[in-house]
Amino acid sequence: MKTIRLKAGKERSLLRRHPWIFESAIARGGADSGETVRVESSDGQFLAWAAFSPSSTIRARVWSFDEAQRIDASFFIATCKYSTGARGLFDIKSDACRLIHGESDGLPGLIVDRYGDTLVAQFLSAGAERWKPVLADALLQATGLERLYERSDASGRAREGLPETSGWLRGDGPVELTLREHDWRLALNIANGHKTGFYLDQRDSRKRFAEHARRLKFQRVLNCYCYTGGFTVAALSGGAAHVTSIDSSAPALEKARSNVVLNGFELDGTTFIDGDVNASLRQFGAEGRTFDAIVLDPPKFAPTVAHAERAARAYKDINRLAFKVLEPGGALFTYSCSGGISADMFHKIVASAGADAGIDGFITERLGGAPDHPMTLSFPEGEYLKGLVVIRK
Repeated sequence: MKTIRLKAGKERSLLRRHPWIFESAIARGGADSGETVRVESSDGQFLAWAAFSPSSTIRARVWSFDEAQRIDASFFIATCKYSTGARGLFDIKSDACRLIHGESDGLPGLIVDRYGDTLVAQFLSAGAERWKPVLADALLQATGLERLYERSDASGRAREGLPETSGWLRGDGPVELTLREHDWRLALNIANGHKTGFYLDQRDSRKRFAEHARRLKFQRVLNCYCYTGGFTVAALSGGAAHVTSIDSSAPALEKARSNVVLNGFELDGTTFIDGDVNASLRQFGAEGRTFDAIVLDPPKFAPTVAHAERAARAYKDINRLAFKVLEPGGALFTYSCSGGISADMFHKIVASAGADAGIDGFITERLGGAPDHPMTLSFPEGEYLKGLVVIRK
């Protein structure tokens, strides 16, 4: 077994059971891409077994902190079985859920979502890539399913020195699927949809938005970055009179229209805009057009902390523009899915946006990812999705 030895003092995070080892922490040692290495402190103390990634700034990701643990097929079979079984602890009102959430489930770089009888996986780290055949079989064994589609086409693969790839890994079948979520159905495409095909992490937020629409009797709703219309359907199911949905993707908007019809709603209660959110918000402001409720669920502006400053300006701008077209007493559901933006920073960004817009509001809720996208005590980075519900004064 190859060994990497850390610089003096760099073992502290591992002693707290944090699973990342950065390039700057390593004194000596190396291995092939994805190979398991023994990680030792500067004085030779065992710290962890980890997958080595020679191309990544995160040079190694921990599989286990147990020196007696063997990293072999049996380890991955047991870990997949435990993680998929743990989803029974959560109240998931859907036939689709996240089964493996990377480091939070002890499988760094592996993301697995289940859509009915189909699994969709992303192998995003060198270690997950090296063990891909074993992991694929372990996932099917743990779930009793026969189909697994690979969506390893995320940009993070490049940082691991891996090419993008996608397609059926085990079995085959349709790529156009329909999931059940709460009281509605939502269609998706696992081959070309965002992430693994859908944003399952917003499941509970969509439910909360529907409940707010029903309780506060929203009339005019604006759904920005609407993608395939999950929040649009939620608003209509809550009784909203009219929903305006904006996205820069024509195929996503077409799927959003289909999802409205799929749930029995008339399209005359909706408007779909193929355009830029910032430009649309400015136009609404110039026209004096306002809304009772606004959803801001933008794409990832800051994939890492290094991008945080630039991302903060982008988040502030869209929130400032949204506040200006939000009616007094109206609700803003605003989100950041950027790992480089902390919950505290996001609060400050939204507060600064309100100040610039000359508006104050009550923060009535803090929202996060659905419980099948867990954050653990030792890996706070698992809390990538942050949301605030702000009621304008």
